[in-house]
This record gives sequence, structure tokens and C-alpha cells, in this order.
Amino acid sequence: MKLFLDTADLDQMREACRWGIVDGATTNPTLVSKTGREPRELYAEICRLVPGPVSLECMATEADAIVAEAQQLATIAENVVIKIPIIPEGLIAVKRLTALRIQTNVTVVCSPLQALLAAKCGATYVSPFVGRWDAMGQVGMEMIRQIKTIFDNYGFATQILVASARHPLHVLEAALAGAHVTTIPLEVMKQLYQHPMSDVIIEQFVNDWAKVPAKG
Repeated sequence: MKLFLDTADLDQMREACRWGIVDGATTNPTLVSKTGREPRELYAEICRLVPGPVSLECMATEADAIVAEAQQLATIAENVVIKIPIIPEGLIAVKRLTALRIQTNVTVVCSPLQALLAAKCGATYVSPFVGRWDAMGQVGMEMIRQIKTIFDNYGFATQILVASARHPLHVLEAALAGAHVTTIPLEVMKQLYQHPMSDVIIEQFVNDWAKVPAKG
């Protein structure tokens, strides 16, 4: 499963990319607003840093305007993916952009049927919001499993990009469900490395090594 970093913070991008586990990145208007940067300039820097697809949000809401904005965003770099919301006009634009060979990420997906519609229109990725499902008292990962079954049933090439993942268990469950990608903030990516048993064993090894005479 691929891991995308969910941020627009360049320092976070640099740190995580240095670890060698980042496969791509996702941004959204909220994350961009926190940087105080001019979006296009910021996007260009992110695309240079990240070794893989970078999802950039399209803010238009009418099909012709979405396509025009997407074509402009796609000129920033070859690894740009256009995020488009799951609205009728958005899916019309997705179908047109797919024909133009511009990659798309249908976002704000909150049901398996929405994911089905996005796949039928040729979306490159579909982004179900699992954390928000959990917050509504539903099981977000059940949506992922349902989407995976639907896509497998009909051979859709659209990749499932688990979004709104809020803790390592979401990442684990996404991998077990067969999702193609999970996008996570830096703090969650750091937590993937952590386990108290590992800490104890490492500390033991360090302490024992200190007792070994004439090292090196």
C-alpha cells in the first residue's frame, strides 16, 4: 500500500520524504491556507519535493470551469493530480479530464455509491473520508471494504485512496482491506514507527552493548 503525506507544509514534506516511505502527497484548501503562501508557487515547490503524485484541489464548481482550472493546475508539474468534489458537475469534468489524460482524485466521498460513480467516470483515485465516518458513529473502514468489493466485482482501475485517516489503526485496517493508498498527516506517519516493545528492546541492546569491552 502506498503512503501519501497529507500536508501543505514544506518542512513536513522535507522531513517525511527523507525517510524514504512517502509515495505521494495530498493537499486541500485548509492545509494551504495555514501556510500563508501563494498557492501556485507553493504547489510547484511541493511537486518538486515529492517523489510521486500530488493532489491539488480544484475550487470551481461548474464542469467547464473545473476543466479549465484543472488544465491550468496540470501545467505546474507532471505529477499533479486534480482533486474534484463528488458533485454532478465534478464528475462530468472528471470524465472530460480523463479523456485529456489528466489524472483526477474524486474527493469528499462519503458513500460506496459515490465511489462507484467516480470510478464509472474514470477517476484515477477516489478518496473516502473514513475519519469523518467514524465521527458520525459509523465504521469508516466498512466503507473501504465495500468500495473494494465493488471495484473488484467490476474491474475498475480507480485506486482507493483512504483519506481522513486519523491514527495508525486506520492505516493498518486500510492495508488489510486492500486499499491502494492511505494519506496521513506527519504525526500519524511518525506513529507508524513506534511500538513500546521496540523501545524496550532497543534500550536493552544499547545498554548491553555499552558493557562490551574493546569495541571496534
